[in-house]
Amino acid sequence: MALSRRAKLWQRPGRELKRSTTSGQAATNVLVGDTGESSVLETVDAGEARPAAEYDTDGQRTAVQKFLYPDREELPDDFSMPIWDHLDELRERVLVGALAAGVAVLTCFAVSKDLVVFLEAPVASQGVRFLQLSPGEFFFTTLKVAGYAGLLLATPTVLYEVVAYVLPGLTHSERRLLAPIIFGSSILFYLGLLFSYEVLTPAALNFFVSYADGAVESLWSIDQYFEFVLVLMLSTGLSFQVPVIQVLLGQTGIVSSAAMFSQWRWVVVGATIAAAVLTPSTDPFTQTLLAVPLIALYMGGAAFVRLIEQRKLADAAS
Repeated sequence: MALSRRAKLWQRPGRELKRSTTSGQAATNVLVGDTGESSVLETVDAGEARPAAEYDTDGQRTAVQKFLYPDREELPDDFSMPIWDHLDELRERVLVGALAAGVAVLTCFAVSKDLVVFLEAPVASQGVRFLQLSPGEFFFTTLKVAGYAGLLLATPTVLYEVVAYVLPGLTHSERRLLAPIIFGSSILFYLGLLFSYEVLTPAALNFFVSYADGAVESLWSIDQYFEFVLVLMLSTGLSFQVPVIQVLLGQTGIVSSAAMFSQWRWVVVGATIAAAVLTPSTDPFTQTLLAVPLIALYMGGAAFVRLIEQRKLADAAS
């Protein structure tokens, strides 16, 4: 995001800003275009002009408008870069992220058999045996496992490159919010993976094994097993991002904590539907194990947003 583009977002090519005054009235700014058309803008502090349409009926700017038209004092003035330099930097950072992901995938492929044994652990004690039902099935399964594990290992590097690229174009308040969001999102994602591996996956697989006990012998396809486990772990990690989304909505003023708490009934229904969609199995036991943490995460996120609101009120009062 180029700083110059955001700082002057209200300007358009081929237009100029002229100032006019009328006796007994406040000064206004007129934006004149190539075709002679003009539109009135309101004048704010420090001579900064903003479109009158960005104010609501109460004279207050919405959260989206504050993001598109940040206050001038919120814009950092220590960095400026032409658009072509931004594209060059973007190419370099994408290359570094891709290189880090490639090295991590190759490293995980070198120890892919150990990773396979590690992921088989949730049902290893249940007498389940894994079969290779077609030539090359285990080889392509190890490629899949190495790909997922490598991307997880490369995530910190990729996040660093993304943050380093967008940081110069952020306002001061957005910079203060960025670090907690990135840190909290990463922690919640890895907690979701840990919860899936330690609780959700063993419970779901043990349910299937115990249900089939005495009727059929558990001989599972290695590819289908890892597709089940990896999808379940990834979907659980992504679903644990709910509090991060809530904090972003609360910080921008789009949704308040009171509105979040008032929709708890819909949250229960939505969490149940999301658990049914995200889990690769169709049994209600696995869906319930995922739906309950989702509801708890939502309520915890709403409570955290309320704490932030109370802190803002206390700071404003002091």
